[in-house]
Amino acid sequence: MQRLFSGIQPTGIPQLGNYLGAIRNWVALQRDHECIFCLVDMHAITTWQDPAVLRQQTLAQTAVLLASGIDVQKHILFNQSAVSAHARLGWIFNCVARIGWLNRMTQFKDKAGKDREKHSAGLYVYPDLMAADIMAYKATVVPVGDDQKQHLELTNDIAQKFNHDYGTEFFPQVEALIPPQGARVMSLRDGTKKMSKSDPSAQSRIEMTDDADTIASKIKRAKTDSEPLPSDPAGLENRPEARNLVTIYATLSGRTVADVLAQFGGQGFGPFKTALTDVVVGAIAPIAEETGRLLKEPGFLCDTLRDGANRARTIAEPIVSEAESLIGFLK
Repeated sequence: MQRLFSGIQPTGIPQLGNYLGAIRNWVALQRDHECIFCLVDMHAITTWQDPAVLRQQTLAQTAVLLASGIDVQKHILFNQSAVSAHARLGWIFNCVARIGWLNRMTQFKDKAGKDREKHSAGLYVYPDLMAADIMAYKATVVPVGDDQKQHLELTNDIAQKFNHDYGTEFFPQVEALIPPQGARVMSLRDGTKKMSKSDPSAQSRIEMTDDADTIASKIKRAKTDSEPLPSDPAGLENRPEARNLVTIYATLSGRTVADVLAQFGGQGFGPFKTALTDVVVGAIAPIAEETGRLLKEPGFLCDTLRDGANRARTIAEPIVSEAESLIGFLK
């Protein structure tokens, strides 16, 4: 089986976009891949985090992943900072990557905006550490959202340059695995913006710990327009909020957007939001309940991450040690 690596930041409460764009996909990929899942707490501190909150959210994220179906008996789940190989290889890749490559990273430009000089150097070299996360395990498959695809292209450039510079074929090329539908869930308050854990408004997102009543309230208040739902996907053009809600319904129910519109086309948003609430509650409520149970067992969650880090270290340590030897470090 191909080795798969993917990471998620343990900041904020995981929301529906994280679930549909990453977590649910991770669960399905466990069937056919050797999976290494990582809570990337080192990436998280590229912007300041309250230490106590970061620790708590790392455990909460672990609980959500376990409740969603991540199998830590067959696969690996750990927090990034617990395995030093990530930082060591990250520094090597800082020295392999070129400034021109990093200057082309659109996600840094989006996050930094006009205040790039005020942002941390860590945010700028974030893609180099992401490359190290993957290559520390010689993973060849990485499930990502479309906004991370450029970072994987950079990962391949770094691996290729390392191999060229040191006359080896040590690091493999990696393939981006992008879910065909539902990978980019938008805000319930603004269909042109991605659903985010960091949005100031909790009404903009469905959190994975929301109960049925909260979910119903958020969907009822979700922004729409005054037109009825169209009967075919072409009618969703220039209607971002309608497209977002229909896409969420289709993704959670395992149907196509066309099928959903064939059922609800011509109707107002009232009946559709009622049906959407049932679908979202059916998917999220069991996960929220199990997450709540697991959060009452912090010792178990810590042990799970500690065991995962030990297993991850067993894979990464010889790979990164050999990379260090290749570049001339005395061992």
